[in-house]
Order: sequence, then C-alpha cells, then structure tokens
Amino acid sequence: MNEPAAASPRSWTASSWRQCELVQQPHYADESALKDVLAQVASLPPLVTPWEARRLERQLAEAAAGRRFLLQGGDCAELFSECQPDIIANRIKVLLQMSLVLIYGLRMPVVRVGRFAGQYAKPRSSDLETRGTMTLPSYRGDIVNGAEFTKTAREPDPKRLLRAYHHAAATLNHVRALGEGGFADLHHPEYWDLGFVHQDTLRSEYQSVVDAILESIRFTEAISSERMSEMERVSFFTSHESLLLPFEEALTRQDSHSDDVFNLGTHFPWIGMRTASLHGAHVEFLRGLANPIAVKIGPDTTPSDLQALVRHLNPGAKPGRLTLIARLGQRHVGAHLPAMIQAVRATGVPVLWSCDPMHGNTETLSNGTKTRRFDTMLDELEQSLDIHSAEKSIMGGVHLELTGENVTECTGGARGLEDADLERAYHSQVDPRLNSEQALEMTFALIRKFRSLRS
Repeated sequence: MNEPAAASPRSWTASSWRQCELVQQPHYADESALKDVLAQVASLPPLVTPWEARRLERQLAEAAAGRRFLLQGGDCAELFSECQPDIIANRIKVLLQMSLVLIYGLRMPVVRVGRFAGQYAKPRSSDLETRGTMTLPSYRGDIVNGAEFTKTAREPDPKRLLRAYHHAAATLNHVRALGEGGFADLHHPEYWDLGFVHQDTLRSEYQSVVDAILESIRFTEAISSERMSEMERVSFFTSHESLLLPFEEALTRQDSHSDDVFNLGTHFPWIGMRTASLHGAHVEFLRGLANPIAVKIGPDTTPSDLQALVRHLNPGAKPGRLTLIARLGQRHVGAHLPAMIQAVRATGVPVLWSCDPMHGNTETLSNGTKTRRFDTMLDELEQSLDIHSAEKSIMGGVHLELTGENVTECTGGARGLEDADLERAYHSQVDPRLNSEQALEMTFALIRKFRSLRS
C-alpha cells in the first residue's frame, strides 16, 4: 500500500466514493442501461435492517473481547443457478455443524455470518482472459457476466445487477424461513445428518459432541422447568465483498430513526486486499457506513499502512465496528502478523482479529487448476493462534470459503484427496472451497489447538 497518512477526511456521503480512484470495476457498454437498472435497485426494499446490523456489531464487539467467536463462511462466489432450496439448506447445515462444535469446544456463543445472499462479485488479477487466440473480459461473478468463454456471456450486463438483488432476496428469505421453522433448533442437532462424512472417526467425534450438547440442554431445562427458547432458533447474518460500488450505493439507505447510513444489502460488508487503498473508493465508501465492516490484510500491508487504515475506518474507536481479516499465507504469517498486532494495539483502536487461511495458500497446478492444501491452511490457522497467544491478543474469528456440497476442490483432509482427485467434482468457477467434511475436520482441529493453548 505504501501511502501517506490520511489528511482530514472529506465530508462523507453515500456517493463521495465517486471522487476517489475506483478499481476492480467492469466496463458497461451502455451507461444509460446501467443507470436505469441502478435506479430500479434503489427503489426496491432493503434486504436487511439497521437493527440487525447493530445487533451484529454488538456481538462482534464481544468476539473481539473473547466472549464470542466469529464463524464467517460460505461460497467463493455464489452462482445464480445455485439459488436452490437444497443447496441453500446444505450451506446452512455445514455452518450449523461447525458452530455446534465451536460452541462445545470453546464454551462460548458463536456469531454465524454467511458469505451468501450477495456474494456474487469477485475481483480479478486481470481485466482480460486469453484462451488460444481469443481474448475476452474476465469472469467477475454472476452479478457482472457469465462464466462461459463466449463473447456474449463475458460482456458485462447491467440487468444482472437486478438479478443479483432478486437472487439475494430469495436466498435470504429461505435462510430466515429455515431458522424460523426450527431447522436450526439445537434441541435436534441429530437432524443435521452427516451423510457426507466418509471418515468414521470424524463421524464418531461429531456424534459425541451432539450427544453432549443434547444432554446439557436436557439437564438445564430439567432444573429450570423452562424450555431454552434461544436454542430453538439460530440466527444467521449475511456478508459479502463490497466490490461493485454503484450497486452497493443503490442499496444504501438512511435509518429513519437516526442519522446513520447503512448498506442494507448486507449486514457485514467487507473489502479485499485489492481494494483496500487508504485513499481509494472502496475504503471511502466503507468509512461512512454504520454497518460493522471488515478489511482483508495481506503480507504487503505494512504496519504503518495498517495503523492509518484502522484510524481512518474506526476514528471513534468503537468496539465491534472493524474486523481485520488476516490472509497472510502459511509462509508469511510468522514474519508479518506479530508486527501487525503490535501496530494496531499502538493505535488504541479496538478491532476483531479473524484469520482467513485460504486465500494466501492458493496454488495453481500444471494443468491450470487452482487448489488449496488442507494441511497448509491448518498450519496457518495454528500459527496465527500461537502468535495471538504470544502477543496477548485474541484471534476471535475465522473466515473460510466452503460449501455444503461434496466437492473435490481442496486436497488433503481425512479422505486424503490428491491432485488427481480434483477433477471428480470440481465445481467452483473461481476459487477452491472446502467441502463439508473438510470444513468440519478443520473445526475440530481448531478446537484442539485452542484447548492446547489453554492447558
């Protein structure tokens, strides 16, 4: 980043980002059509509410203080074609199973935040992609263009913005219906079947957690003579990368009960390393939102850059306001994370530290397939926990790309997936995801590491 510290910030509005440098945006051939679609999006109802975002902020503040734990996970890039009841339910199911293990292992509540109901856009390292003699715009997610390598599919289409809104609304509606309908009732975690788990030890370990939690619930209710109603419904919050700023602005509204301005397209907007420039448009947009926000930081983020960014995005030092998602990579976490923690502590600004062990560990095989290795990701997680412990800091969350489907995109894990296995069920259009079994196995390994640090 290597930029000077920020001067006094300009007056913020939902559109003040337009005065800043804007990157990672598609080029739309028809600006008039784009404006028309954005006007339609702006006229539609919000997807979330301000009070939900405020509740999430309070819970994130507790996670930063070590009284909760943030589990943020979901698809690399949602596909319109996967807005289906079973696929959505499977995403919720794996997050529920992971959170159940975390609750049991950490002995604290879990904040469940899905990368869904809006995760349709992806940044790309190049605007163009070449195959053979043909060069076309890169695929930037279903909200922008199609993944098929044809001129028609790769042309950015403004109408996809409207489709993204409606798919996000449908997804969120089904997530809420599942929660209200008792799908997430902790009285019946045995209903969250483990049909995807092929490893007997992992299945047995999970079942023992389920049995222990059920016994605890029954005991508590027996001595209190009241049903633990909070266990009957489990809430989920949504998050996505706040990438296409014209679309994000169209979903930004002022709270009718205050002067606060929220992005009501999601509870928890975040930005990635490619858009985290201190004086860039994405940071400018996030700094004025009343939502809790997050920023991904990598090995190129210097301690001084990080200090400036933290002060800029949370000038009031409000707990729960800002989450830092470290995606450093196994080879770099030891060299960079300690200095980052020390630099942020010196600002006096409270942050929630989360670890993304996936994005810094992506490999490309000789045939062009992207993958991530289970042991490498787990090693970054464990190193991060060791460093936070040594620095008397709190790692209060994890950020994972995962799916409820039985894909073969990341190697390793209990089933011992190898490079040759990837072609069996590799469905991601962008980055490789943990399958359900790998995600649950990662959660158990995380718990074991936490316990070893406490002993």
